[in-house]
Amino acid sequence: MTPPSAAPRATPPLPGPPPRGPAASGPLVRRPWMTRFSPPQLIALSFALAILVGGLLLWLPVTHGVNPDGTRRSVNFLQALFTATSALCVTGLNVIDPSKDFNRLGQVLIMLLIQVGGLGIITFGTSFALVTRRRVNITERVRVAQQVSALNIGDVLGLIRSIFLFTFVIEAAGALLLALAFVPRLGLGQGLYYAVFHAVSAFNNAGFALYSDNLIGFVADPLVSVVIALLIILGGMGFLVQLNVVAHLLNPRRHRLMVHSKLVLTMMSVLLVLGTLAYLSFEWNNPKTLGPLDPGAKVLASFFQSVTTRTAGFNTLDYGVMTLPSLFITIGLMFIGANPGSTGGGIKTSTFYVMMAAAWSMVRGRRDLNLFDRRIDTETILRAMTVGLLSLGLVMVMFFLLLILNTNPDILFIQLMFEAVSAFATVGLSMNATPLLHPDQHILLILLMYLGRIGPLTFAVAFGRPESRELVRHPAEKDILIG
Repeated sequence: MTPPSAAPRATPPLPGPPPRGPAASGPLVRRPWMTRFSPPQLIALSFALAILVGGLLLWLPVTHGVNPDGTRRSVNFLQALFTATSALCVTGLNVIDPSKDFNRLGQVLIMLLIQVGGLGIITFGTSFALVTRRRVNITERVRVAQQVSALNIGDVLGLIRSIFLFTFVIEAAGALLLALAFVPRLGLGQGLYYAVFHAVSAFNNAGFALYSDNLIGFVADPLVSVVIALLIILGGMGFLVQLNVVAHLLNPRRHRLMVHSKLVLTMMSVLLVLGTLAYLSFEWNNPKTLGPLDPGAKVLASFFQSVTTRTAGFNTLDYGVMTLPSLFITIGLMFIGANPGSTGGGIKTSTFYVMMAAAWSMVRGRRDLNLFDRRIDTETILRAMTVGLLSLGLVMVMFFLLLILNTNPDILFIQLMFEAVSAFATVGLSMNATPLLHPDQHILLILLMYLGRIGPLTFAVAFGRPESRELVRHPAEKDILIG
């Protein structure tokens, strides 16, 4: 009788490459959808989505104002989308009157969009994660660092906490000071509401006001003008610079001013002084602007315009009746804009400083660009030149399209140029032409505000080809003539 066969022994696997597929690696782990985007892509897409949501909310009749006869004011979708874009991109351009066409609910929604847009959507998302005690991974830290222009990602969460604390403290202080001006005029409840709204709008460099003429009625009011101007300056200073200056003032020995802080503070001071002197010079005898004011009010109004052109959008003078030299100065100041990592727009003061310093260094025949006893590397110079060139090209293309689509013979060449630069630099100043433009031109301004807020370089990096390093480096050619 044959014994039963023993159980078959498992044969060892044959040598070779490891098996692939779901069976070999276990169940597939799906990555969160947010991790599939690079930081620039997520910033660009989040702003676009927030603009769409804000436009839809402002389109709802429940947010619209009421006519004297009790009927709701009519706000179409394009007008609502334009307002949402202007608020979230902290611009301030308007095709309708927010003080009349939106009720208190709509105005509060605009204020929330301004706050979110000023601090940054990614910043808010990370802060929510901190509040809910959710872990913030390295990818999210990189996104936040890029949005607030942080120099490193090591302490980005501490930076976010400091940014929110600093922001709300400054806005609260500004609101209390503005309440001293608004409460006697409007009563306690409405006065406090106006104070909070204008404090948030000023710190975030948004330029939205609850008066039909913006702040022209306060041209000689030192309290409102100075407080609004200080809020604009603090908001446009840049979060890193704000914290660095505060730390330096509290402990000068331990916390020194960074080269970046010295650079942008120097540039800010120079532009503020030059702008004030320019408006005083070109508008002193203009009967429609500074002419009727006393000397003290003229200085105050000129200083305020010099501040607000740094992407704030408030105005105590009518830009539609200014002289051409003043408009030229305004366009230049708007294009330069505020500091990096701030609530303002433009190509940024540091970009302009590096571009001009590099050109001057080249003219003097110097090999390196040195600022504040530090050498600026070539990559930083090329990045500044790229941002400046892309920004100028974008403005010129959009300005040309505005000219093509213009159907109103009363709109002047200078007005369209002013609108294009104001939209790109997220300033919000206007020569009273925005509501008169064709709807197609409004769409172009929406695109300009959006691209100006996220930055042309960020947008190009977000949707361009991924970075690749060439394996072959060709010999340098020095026989190309420049200039």
